[in-house]
Amino acid sequence: LKAAKEHRIPEDANQILENKTMEMVAGLYSVKISTVEKQLLDGLHREDLVSKSVLAHSDLVPGAYEGGLKIWECTFDLLDYCSETEMQFTDKTVLDLGCGAGLLGIAALRGKAKEVHFQDYNSTVIEEITLPNTVANCRVDGDDRKISKPPSKKLKKAKCSPDLLAKCRFFSGEWSKVSQLLLSGSKPFSKYDLILTSETIYNPDYYGALHDALSQLLAERGRVYLASKAHYFGVGGGVPLFEKFIEERNVFRTNTVKIIDKGLKRFIIEMAFKFSG
Repeated sequence: LKAAKEHRIPEDANQILENKTMEMVAGLYSVKISTVEKQLLDGLHREDLVSKSVLAHSDLVPGAYEGGLKIWECTFDLLDYCSETEMQFTDKTVLDLGCGAGLLGIAALRGKAKEVHFQDYNSTVIEEITLPNTVANCRVDGDDRKISKPPSKKLKKAKCSPDLLAKCRFFSGEWSKVSQLLLSGSKPFSKYDLILTSETIYNPDYYGALHDALSQLLAERGRVYLASKAHYFGVGGGVPLFEKFIEERNVFRTNTVKIIDKGLKRFIIEMAFKFSG
């Protein structure tokens, strides 16, 4: 199991954006993935397994690289759902689980969440993509202290807000290890009001670890919003199998809150504890 690690934000957060090429994705700043892949191929990062996955043009190497260099389709579905329903993040503690680019957590941060944590399996993803994306989207304009909006030309003019970044923590490692780190750490930890996660149920082998992480980290009256394809061909996972697993565990109740029936059917699932309240 990949050990858990917390990634600290440098005192000068602007250095995180050095040599980074940014683009706009779903109205948010995001590192251009192709430039990161080129750096990995040039051997500029120590997590060699991620570099090898790039070289092999592989989205998944189970137990080594879990797809965090790619923004998966269902992430946009969940972003749309949060916008359509005007999901309330104000004063909520939020976890972006399996965050990749971190767009879900960044949306929560911009929605005035009290605290946002980001988790991805690979440290390379956190350091090269999630952290830069968060810093870029935490920039504020001049004296009015409003969060910068597109276009990206404002990026160089704006300054990073330490107040916004202070709300963020970043973790890499396997779910059970990250849960252990949070629950046993020296820092005060409040369980999450909201856990947002996209395309994390593709492999049934991980269902136990995912279920345990959710049950350990979600607040009693909290909610999980999970975006997924109906089926993941070649890997074996998908919504029916995951819902059957959840039903057998008898800890959570699930509710399908949105179906996207374009191409391969996709779902937004809401989860809550069965016996809360």
